[in-house]
Amino acid sequence: MTRDLLWRGMLAGILGALLATLFARGFAEPQIDLAIGFEESHSAHHAAQEHAGPAHAEPQEKDLVSRETQKGAGLLTALALYGAAVGGIFSLVFAYGYGRMGHLGPRSFALLLAVVTFVLVVVVPGIKYPQTPPAVGQHETVALRTAAFFGMIALSLGAALVAVRVRNALARPGRGFDATLLGLVVYLGLVGLGQFLLPTINEVPADFPAVLLWKFRLASLGTQLVLWATIGLAFGLWAERVLRRGRSPR
Repeated sequence: MTRDLLWRGMLAGILGALLATLFARGFAEPQIDLAIGFEESHSAHHAAQEHAGPAHAEPQEKDLVSRETQKGAGLLTALALYGAAVGGIFSLVFAYGYGRMGHLGPRSFALLLAVVTFVLVVVVPGIKYPQTPPAVGQHETVALRTAAFFGMIALSLGAALVAVRVRNALARPGRGFDATLLGLVVYLGLVGLGQFLLPTINEVPADFPAVLLWKFRLASLGTQLVLWATIGLAFGLWAERVLRRGRSPR
């Protein structure tokens, strides 16, 4: 049964990636194009000032992969691989946790798990390190920014595990609500401390259009929301069929 859930989770992740790609093409990619145009215009302006005229501006290096490929096959491939990976992990977490959280059905539990994962992996890390267009940021700090972002994800997940353990240790008949509140306080405290200790990174130019940055961040959040909502809904539907078939008499 775990194997059946695993490949269905990967399939749900790929389906979510397809829908997320369509969303990103319509809402996120246009903002990236505008950000790249902003960066190119600034680069040309600075080069013209340094060389006393646009005629002496150095030609920009061509990208190894064209923007059309990045927005098309590249985006779809990256999201499909990511979706398959997180969908598989999602199915394993579902298989472990199903039946341990009250009497939720497969579809309700899958949707709840998707919502919690979206908050832990996307929303909370994004508060400390919000998404920025590829044209924003210094090349020298890519490694630091990447490590800090994944460190924030690890911190959020680790804090959630500690909070669950605290909640389960304190849960008593009639006191489940209080234990849940205390677990939430523990999670917020650990995340808040981690966000305070982790380095602050802000490389957005002062003259970068605020509306463009806001629209890009909303589009990025929406792309992830489409992915996780699809995983939660599609996997829940398929998992229900697998579990129903597993309980049926042979």
